[in-house]
Amino acid sequence: MKSDHAAAGAEVEDRCALWPVDSLLLNAGSVTANSGSGELPLKNYLEARRRLTHEAMYFPVGYPVRVLSNSAEVLAAGAQSWNSFNPIFHREPLEVLLDVKPNSEKNHKLPPAPAHMVKGALLVEVADVENFFIADLKKGRALGRVTEATVRSQEYFRYFFLEAATLCMIASLRAAAIHAACVDVDGKGILLCGDSGDGKSTLAFAGSKLGWTYVADDATYLPMDRTDRLVVGNCNKVRFRPSGVDLFPELAGHTLTPRATGKPSIEVPMSEWPAISTSATASVDYLVFVNRKHVDKQELVPLRPSTVWPWFVQYLLPSTHESRIAQEAAISRLLDVGIFELRYHDLGWAIDRLNQLAKKGK
Repeated sequence: MKSDHAAAGAEVEDRCALWPVDSLLLNAGSVTANSGSGELPLKNYLEARRRLTHEAMYFPVGYPVRVLSNSAEVLAAGAQSWNSFNPIFHREPLEVLLDVKPNSEKNHKLPPAPAHMVKGALLVEVADVENFFIADLKKGRALGRVTEATVRSQEYFRYFFLEAATLCMIASLRAAAIHAACVDVDGKGILLCGDSGDGKSTLAFAGSKLGWTYVADDATYLPMDRTDRLVVGNCNKVRFRPSGVDLFPELAGHTLTPRATGKPSIEVPMSEWPAISTSATASVDYLVFVNRKHVDKQELVPLRPSTVWPWFVQYLLPSTHESRIAQEAAISRLLDVGIFELRYHDLGWAIDRLNQLAKKGK
């Protein structure tokens, strides 16, 4: 399948080829009011690679990523994010280059949440002129500059800069990102699909406490260079809305982590529950859309692929024309399984119904 978005991507990619390589001028309004000039001095930064003497290789969701910096704190942040991942896919490493600028009287404070935009093959994320990154979604290289104050705020730095740059390149070049939790139920891989707040993490965690294998809570990646339906996720942590404490009292006392959307979450490493089985990968057999809102009758209803295709496509990261074609081909391959809507209001009933689906099939 080919969408109109793919054709549009080709046009902006061609325009991108006309850009100057020594600077990037941002559109008015794309940088926060206190950021100063809208010009990012790329030429000097590109020549600064030789100063980035700290280097490490990580494997977020199984893919090799090389991080280079002039600060050991950047590598410590990378270790915190990804040391629990093992290599799965043998591809050319993606690269993230981050230059850390010493604090001054003007930049000792944490910058605001970044703004972002996509220009052809470039993803730009800017908090201010001293805190930004530019990811080339065609070549798999991200270049950025941050201040010491930013790096020392580990949650902010990891979420908005290190992880954002890396996962965006993975989602564009390596594996289509799917807004779904993933579990293995009696040997059957099930993607629990839905928008934020639909209950994917709750259902995945509750079922895993009762014997399912936990793979991911709300972000699952489908490799674009395979012919099967293998998916990979972050099985090392689980995230909940603050209301999750009402269902799982063991979450009480955990601190809240701010997210980009402004909605805080409780993030807990799965190592706190060693009895729960986890796996970094699964082979998908079923897609199940979670619906626990305004449900009168609890049931599992079959869906046609054509009705869910737009939902998957809306979450694909903007990318180059070639990457978009590969992303959509991967999604098309994924839709060749049983697809259902799970309508429920009782969590226990939902878990039992998915157990039946895994054991008895359609």
